[in-house]
Amino acid sequence: MNDEPATVSSNVPALRVFVAGATGVIGSRLLPLLTRAGHTVAGMTRTASKAALVQEFGAEPVVCDVYDAAALTTAVKGFRPDLVLHELTDLPDTTEELPARRADNARMRIEGTRNLIAAATAADCGRLLAQSVAWELPPGNGAEAVRALEDAILGFGGVVLRYGQFYGPETFYPDAPPAGPRIHIDAAAERTVAALDRPSGIHTITDDTATSD
Repeated sequence: MNDEPATVSSNVPALRVFVAGATGVIGSRLLPLLTRAGHTVAGMTRTASKAALVQEFGAEPVVCDVYDAAALTTAVKGFRPDLVLHELTDLPDTTEELPARRADNARMRIEGTRNLIAAATAADCGRLLAQSVAWELPPGNGAEAVRALEDAILGFGGVVLRYGQFYGPETFYPDAPPAGPRIHIDAAAERTVAALDRPSGIHTITDDTATSD
């Protein structure tokens, strides 16, 4: 199998895209891809010092915490997006720290997703794509939060992006790919941009598939 990321083109008409999680490992790759594709992009980060990075990628910086529901709604309404892209996670820098951060990431999947859906609804935005995982988590290990996220997104009429484990620069696996399901981080970003016009449902993004479930 060729583990190099493939270039994926997108014929999606120009959109106004609000990216939540704009400076994360995939968000930071999505912003330049989206702007080069002709989309007008707002990139949300909760860290004011990262606003300049968002601008460097050609996007409008939005400094906001997803847990501040009122501020989030104001920000999304102000941008008037055609599409909200939910790439928020709350993960550590190493796999060893994952158990300690499980509750934080579960909160992001549940409360963060709920707040983004409410903000999109208030902004009359009917398109929402959200990051999920392509592998099954055991009960008590985040499975309930993943299910809650997916149910909420599908209930809204959005698209669940089930990514394989990311590998490549700035991921947990920078030097060698993990066991599947997996996806090179650059390929994941490219295929996300190509999936902006997917109909509501589950879209799996791994090295092994580019099909919807």
